Formats: sequence, structure tokens, C-alpha cells
Amino acid sequence: MSSEPTEQSFRTFSEFYPYYLEEHRNRNCRRLHFVGSLLVLLVLAWSVISGNLLYLLLLPVIGYGFAWVGHFVFEKNRPATFRYPLYSLMGDWVMFRDMLTGRIRF
Repeated sequence: MSSEPTEQSFRTFSEFYPYYLEEHRNRNCRRLHFVGSLLVLLVLAWSVISGNLLYLLLLPVIGYGFAWVGHFVFEKNRPATFRYPLYSLMGDWVMFRDMLTGRIRF
């Protein structure tokens, strides 16, 4: 029996984020999330600068690819994206900011 909360358990992102962080305890997983998010920003910028919007098609592959490798290889869990897609996407960027500012250990 899973001890994971159900979707109805999270009324707000503030309630979800501590759960999200628990799913990202492994440092290598967090690092892969960080690298994926950084690459997403760089590819997004390059797409705008170059005017080649086809690069935007790479964004989900890069962002989710790095994150999912972190979960399957290092965390040994299912990414929160599968159950909580919007909150998980928000969590990715909040965790990225928190790692960038030193609130979460890189």
C-alpha cells in the first residue's frame, strides 16, 4: 500500500512543495533537475535569439529527460509529474531557484 498522498491532499502549492522536496532527497537527482532546467532556459533563449522556434520542441525532452533520469536512476521513484503535473512543474522552478540561491544544497 502506497503512503503517497492523493491529489486531493494538496489544496495549494504550499502544501505540495514539502512533498515535492521529499521526492528529491537524492543530491544527484536534484543536480539533474538543475541541469535540465538550466538547459531549458538556455535553449529557450537561443530559440528567441536565433529566431528558430523549432528549438522549442526540445524543451520538454530536455527538461523532463534530465529529471526523469534522476528519479529512475537515483531516487528510485516515480516522478511527481505523473500524478501532479502542474504542481510538479511549479516545484521544478521553485527548487531551481532555491538551489540557485543556496536555500537547497546543490
